[in-house]
Amino acid sequence: MMKHAFVALLLAAPAFAHAGNSYLSDTQVSQAMAALPAPSAPGSAEDLADYATADHAFAARSAADFTRAQQEEKFDVFDFAEVIGPGFRADKLPRVAALFKEAEHETKEAVDLSKNHWKRPRPCPPASACALDPAKAARKSYGYPSGHSSRATVDAILLVQLFPQDADALMQESRDIGWRRVVKGVHTLQDIYAGREFGQALANDMLASPALQHDLAEARAELKAAGLAGH
Repeated sequence: MMKHAFVALLLAAPAFAHAGNSYLSDTQVSQAMAALPAPSAPGSAEDLADYATADHAFAARSAADFTRAQQEEKFDVFDFAEVIGPGFRADKLPRVAALFKEAEHETKEAVDLSKNHWKRPRPCPPASACALDPAKAARKSYGYPSGHSSRATVDAILLVQLFPQDADALMQESRDIGWRRVVKGVHTLQDIYAGREFGQALANDMLASPALQHDLAEARAELKAAGLAGH
């Protein structure tokens, strides 16, 4: 019953905003949102355990992970240069940059629609930025699904099309980006797992898009010219 109600709500919602060269359709976004499982019921034992785990992860954070989490507050596909190599730079690869800018923009729009449906509060571990500045924290978006986890998953799946030899490392880095959001104290495990699932669905739909396939072909040519082509 919940799924049918959710689908009806999506159909009544404003259309997914996109340009003519978009990679996702309104229908694809609605279907991906409807397929995302609901988070734990607020106040349930499962829900409380999820938030408690986030509190523990924040308290047990390493300095290195926390620093990376802070650096990744604003991230894009070129943060995967650690896997691909130092030549993977936006200023050197404008076609690659344009492709991922569009993919990340459409993913963010889809994530925002989903967050605003579920309205799941973010965690607020003791001594975290949220606890120290509740007013600022209250202005942040909801937590489910994690936008970072969703976008990192989309980035990694699309990057695998360009760098198949790095598939395992790219996917691991996307998971690490999501995990560091828990370390930072701004998401729970449920949030980042939902982001992975949502990102997987969106990326698979994007790969069916002729517009994306066209842009991937141009990106491959650009990477080859830069000496960064995948095997």
